[in-house]
Amino acid sequence: MTKRPVSRSRAGAPRQRASRSTKMNKKRVGRTRARSARLGIVDGLIFLLQIPYYLLRWLLRFVWRFVWRVGLIGVVIVTVAAGVQYSDLPEMSTLLDGRARGSVTLLDRNGAVFAWRGQQFGGVITEATVSEHLKHAILATEDKRFYRHFGLSPRGIVGAVWINVSEGRGPLSGHGGSTITQQVAKLLCLGVQHDPESGQSEVEFELECRRGTVWRKMKEAVYAIALELKYSKDEILTIYMNRAFLGAGSVGFEAASQRYFGISATAVDPAQAAMLAGLLVAPSRYAPTNNLERSQNRAATILRLMRDQGYLSEEQHQNAMGSPARLSATASARAGGYFADWVMSSGPNYFTRNTTEDVIIKTTLDTGLQSDVEAAVSEVFNREVRAGSQAQVAVVVMRPDGAVRAMVGGRKSQPLGAFNRATQALRQTGSSFKPFVYAAALDVGRSPGDIVLDQPFCMTVSGSGEWCPRNYSNEFLGRVTLTEAFKDSLNIPAVKISESVGRQQVHEVARKFGLHQELANGPALALGTAESTLIDMTGAYAGILSGGLRVTPYGMVELRLVGERAPVMERESGLGESVISSQSAAQLIWMMTQVIVDGTGRRAALPDGRPVAGKTGTTQAARDAWFIGFSADYVVGVWMGYDDNTPLTGVTGGGLPAEIWKETMLRIHDDALPKPLPLQNPSSERGTVIEPRDQLSSGFLESLLSNILGVERESLNSGPISGGGGDR
Repeated sequence: MTKRPVSRSRAGAPRQRASRSTKMNKKRVGRTRARSARLGIVDGLIFLLQIPYYLLRWLLRFVWRFVWRVGLIGVVIVTVAAGVQYSDLPEMSTLLDGRARGSVTLLDRNGAVFAWRGQQFGGVITEATVSEHLKHAILATEDKRFYRHFGLSPRGIVGAVWINVSEGRGPLSGHGGSTITQQVAKLLCLGVQHDPESGQSEVEFELECRRGTVWRKMKEAVYAIALELKYSKDEILTIYMNRAFLGAGSVGFEAASQRYFGISATAVDPAQAAMLAGLLVAPSRYAPTNNLERSQNRAATILRLMRDQGYLSEEQHQNAMGSPARLSATASARAGGYFADWVMSSGPNYFTRNTTEDVIIKTTLDTGLQSDVEAAVSEVFNREVRAGSQAQVAVVVMRPDGAVRAMVGGRKSQPLGAFNRATQALRQTGSSFKPFVYAAALDVGRSPGDIVLDQPFCMTVSGSGEWCPRNYSNEFLGRVTLTEAFKDSLNIPAVKISESVGRQQVHEVARKFGLHQELANGPALALGTAESTLIDMTGAYAGILSGGLRVTPYGMVELRLVGERAPVMERESGLGESVISSQSAAQLIWMMTQVIVDGTGRRAALPDGRPVAGKTGTTQAARDAWFIGFSADYVVGVWMGYDDNTPLTGVTGGGLPAEIWKETMLRIHDDALPKPLPLQNPSSERGTVIEPRDQLSSGFLESLLSNILGVERESLNSGPISGGGGDR
């Protein structure tokens, strides 16, 4: 058999194909391995990237499991705590009036309200009876989601914290994010009542109730939930409207509406409602009696909120913006602030300053006259006193029986609790004291025509040495009648008359006329070194006008409790016992008319010829200037000076005080017909010089001999002397 030779090309082909396949397989394997390597790297990277995700998911699951368990425990604790609070909550009606103190409403002589003191509560209003505008204003500004939450507003709390932190305050300082329910919890002080025996004042207790600590907020939240469980939303809103403090002593919206607008909270319009709701954020700052414009601006913000939340139409909004709320006439006037404070201080403490009852006091105040007096003071000061002067003034207007009709206690207008210079300032009286020296003399038989020597005079005072009184003019008029000495306010004759009558007699007359302060013991008593208040001095002059009777100034006519018809206290007159005879009083009144006709008080004369009488007074170095006088209808006292006793410049009692007195008299008499004064015109004959042996006391005789003979004699019962005053 013949063997065929194998071709290389044919024989080698399988080997070549096998080699290519192997190479390709190797390449595939390489590529696969490379791909696998790359995938492994990607998977590794993905795994690494997934680690935080899995950790975060695990952490969130852990936190969630922890939080919901803790939350559940917290809910249980809050529910139990709220349940405990719920069981202690009283009936809603007992929470509407929670005042610690009562109120005092002051009426003028015509029965109109002119002032309020204490914590005023106007009566209960409810969600159903209050004006819908007021209800909407409260909701719009305080808690627009009130009817949708359960007592707490997490959104409001978070928003308030964010605002506080962004404004640089602590998270709980400033905006509180409190719902109306939480505010009610705060108003109720979480159900804790003030204990007077704890040693903590009411103010301190209320500050404690308003603290914003975390623990306090937590307790407040629990109490708010209890309130939501116990009362309906309308009942919670009712409690809020009756307990909120709204400035000027007003507790509750009814009291505030009556205080500022003179109407019930059931009848307020949108503008008034917005102004009342605006008080909630800061009652004192936004009280319209403090700054009406600021209060109106705040109300404008509330009106915009009411419009934006659908409580007002655009037309209603524009009408309210165009006619902003204004104070009632009574609230605007704020008349008789000094007078109201005086009445409050003069009445029983348990019915005035510290009353726990609601009290109504009818007074003697005439608000028309009060306005007249304030206008008179302003006119004279604006016309005669330099701008920036710190000189003060006080004025009292009263009837002859002591009923005070008007009072100015200082230049500060419409005060509350300010220092009252008419009733609290003790000032030296100067020559305004001299009527009581002459009253004592007339009552022991002296006559307006009797003669006294006005010439250089000295006397030795035990413990003080020689004392020589001087007249204001440093001139001596020689022989003068008592009337001439009085109208020209001569000092030397006044001292001589006082010494002749006896200082004790002068003391007694002044004391019985109502000058309560301790009087000087020395001979300068006659020159008004004693101190007194303006109201006491005016009351003493009223006693002269009333025929020599003791007159006690009074402002309270009737005091009764709200709801009671029978008064607790009443007063009809301040007239008391006789101090000097009516004849002596009539003679003294005539002498006082001469002060204005032709004496130191000529600037007080009235142009219509109305019969008036009065007396000037200026103390040493002109630290005090007085003019006190009367017509048949009114007694008016005026004092001027500085609180720090700085001497007045160019002012005496016959100057600016007399002008203020005159301007006051013109205004308060207006068109009233002149009435004659109860005076007695003495004989025109001049008296003779008093014979020492027959008519002069030993004290006066010693003084006279000392002056004539130059012999110094010691005066008995003399004390230290301070200078007196005279007038021009």
